[in-house]
Amino acid sequence: MSNKLSLVIVVAETSAIIRSGLSAVLKRIPNLDVHPVEVTSPDALSNYANLHQPDIIIINPTFEGWFSVKDFRSKHPNLKRTRYVALISFIATQNQLKEYDEHFSIYDDPGTIADKIHGLMHTPEEDEKETDTEALSQREKEIITCVVKGMTNKAIADKLYLSIHTVITHRRNIARKLQIHSPAGLTIYAIVNKLVELSDIKDL
Repeated sequence: MSNKLSLVIVVAETSAIIRSGLSAVLKRIPNLDVHPVEVTSPDALSNYANLHQPDIIIINPTFEGWFSVKDFRSKHPNLKRTRYVALISFIATQNQLKEYDEHFSIYDDPGTIADKIHGLMHTPEEDEKETDTEALSQREKEIITCVVKGMTNKAIADKLYLSIHTVITHRRNIARKLQIHSPAGLTIYAIVNKLVELSDIKDL
C-alpha cells in the first residue's frame, strides 16, 4: 500500500448510478490509492473546493447547466495543481472539451481510465524539474519508439495492448513534455537519447 500513489478525486455527477459506479471503479485501479469524494451539486463542489485541494475533479460538463472550468478556476485559485476531467455520457465536440485536461466516457474500461489518470499525474511544474528523458515514463518511451518506426496509432495500440485513445493521450503528453510536435522531431530526439538505433529507422 505504501508504494501506491494516493489521490483525492472528486466525482461531480447528479446521477447516483454513474457517480457511485465510477467511484467504485476508481477504488479498484491498480497502483493507485484513490479516495473518491462524491458531490451532487455545484454548491457542494464549490464548498468542498474552498476547504480542500483535490488532485483531480471528474465532472459531467452538463452538471446542472454547463460547467465552466475557466470560471471555476478563477473562483478557486487555490486549486492550481488540480486537474479537470470531463465525464462524457453524450457526443461532445473538441471545442466543448477544450477547457478540460482530459475526458472519460462512461463506456471507458478500467484500464483506459487508469492510463488517463496516470497520464494526468505528470504536471508541467514537475516536468521542468526533470530532464527530458527522466520525465518520460517507460510507456511513453515505447510509444516514441513505435512512432519513429512509422507505426500508426492503431498499430501502436495493438502492439502495446492499449486503446487508441490511450495512445493519443500518451502522444499528447509526450508532445507537452518535450515540446516536440512532429514525427521528424521525435526521430531526432529518439536518436540523440538512444531510444532507437539508426538501423531501426532505415526505411523512413
